[in-house]
Amino acid sequence: MAYKLLILTDHLTHTKENSLYALANELQKHPLVATLDLASRGNPANHDFFYALQSYELQIASPVKKLKFQQSGKQFIKHTQSRSLVDYDFILLRLPRPIPLGFFQFIARFFDERRIINRPSGIAETSNKSFLLQVRHLCPPIKLCRTMLDVWEFQKQFSIVLKPLEDYGGKGIVKIKDDFVYHKSEMQALFTYEHELQKQFDKGGYLGMQFMENVGQGDKRVVVVNGKVLGASLRLPPEGAWLCNAAQGGSSHHAVADEEEQWMAEELHNVLGPKGIAMFGMDTLVNSDGKRILSEVNTLSIGGLKQIEKQSKTPLLTATADGLMQYAVRQLELSL
Repeated sequence: MAYKLLILTDHLTHTKENSLYALANELQKHPLVATLDLASRGNPANHDFFYALQSYELQIASPVKKLKFQQSGKQFIKHTQSRSLVDYDFILLRLPRPIPLGFFQFIARFFDERRIINRPSGIAETSNKSFLLQVRHLCPPIKLCRTMLDVWEFQKQFSIVLKPLEDYGGKGIVKIKDDFVYHKSEMQALFTYEHELQKQFDKGGYLGMQFMENVGQGDKRVVVVNGKVLGASLRLPPEGAWLCNAAQGGSSHHAVADEEEQWMAEELHNVLGPKGIAMFGMDTLVNSDGKRILSEVNTLSIGGLKQIEKQSKTPLLTATADGLMQYAVRQLELSL
């Protein structure tokens, strides 16, 4: 049996390096996929669904041949058709942040979230950086910092980084060492930076984490689909910097998940799987003992697949499509 699949995305955030296009092409070829459609948050006609949360009707694009990036985005705007969520068997979420407040709850009210990859309730829980508190045995020392007192006490133990709970791509991260704050290329005394930190405390706070002095050895992204490690990429920071994210100027290189990371992936899958997370990216850094340790988990919009496939010269995207569809069918069987 083959199924109807809908991908929810936002073409306004795409570049020619976005792996959505290659993944969609692989999914179109998969024997378990009868039809594949895409709906973009960037199409103004879909405002009532993505933002107003008032309609389950969407303007969708049905690719009839190989899908590829178009700067104009016209494939998501012109020649679209009206469809309802009920027309599909499965939904694949490829939406970047920010997610409109209430969107995950809205879609789950109408469409069985067990047939949404990844599951909205699972994303809502695990894409908040405080989720790492549930797997702290895989991480460096961490602390949920909701007040300046939390920050002052934590940074007295060692150098730390503060990560806003729901930001992404390295945004808003600051390093604190010896009572000084390092943000981008600037340094200032912690007591003079308190007013900036307070803005984030009003939004819930930060996840504090011991700063890994070996950050120069790179931040490794490991991609896991349906419990299986499919590939990895090592992101190195620019010279003199301590943030490795591509969005912050880091560079990407071929890597392989080591034995420790294979174990971490299994541990994470045991926690994430029951929450409906079929695909995730985990980031690791090297600690003072020379071992890789978990620094972040991404369960919302996992990028880099195309780059990892190119670097590793393995059919990562084909394996990803197969893993996602095998997971989807299994979830359908369990829901019957």
